Amino acid sequence: MGTADDTTAAEFHAFFERHYAELSRLAYLLTGEPDTADDLASDALLALWRRWDRVRAADHPVAYARGVVANLAKSRIRGAVRERRRVALFWSQRTDRFEGPDVPAVLDVRSALRRLPFRKRACVVLRHALDLSERETALTLGISVGTVKSQTSRGMAELRRLLGPAPDPGPERHRVPAGVAGDRTGGGTP
Repeated sequence: MGTADDTTAAEFHAFFERHYAELSRLAYLLTGEPDTADDLASDALLALWRRWDRVRAADHPVAYARGVVANLAKSRIRGAVRERRRVALFWSQRTDRFEGPDVPAVLDVRSALRRLPFRKRACVVLRHALDLSERETALTLGISVGTVKSQTSRGMAELRRLLGPAPDPGPERHRVPAGVAGDRTGGGTP
């Protein structure tokens, strides 16, 4: 192995160490699947290694890497949707199926994110969870800054609609009644 190969491997290793956790986090936020996130980040980095000469020469190698993760996540989501449709079709043809909706009692941010169309979800995640600029988000997704702005705005509006208004805790909710453990006023009944 020559010096150039050693240098290339060292550069890639440094890139891997610097960006693997971020790419895995991005994959998790896009798919909502913690087990899949590491696989997608690893698959993306393997693809980058295969094209490392081209990637390292790019103006924005990290944006390129994020784009690869986003594309892999999109493919994963599409495959999962196709599988769910096949399962739903199978169960719809059965006569002994369970009737009634399976509606979760609590809708959290992750499940609300999964309900957003992919481009809106990607824009919201990149802008708000990874704190990328509009320009960095546009580079990552291969879209215009204007599209990032509109998709992020629409995605956030849809999240607010899905999650509903934030409850107002009011002043009473924070007060600890006398006699309850943790009450430092010394009051209450023994």
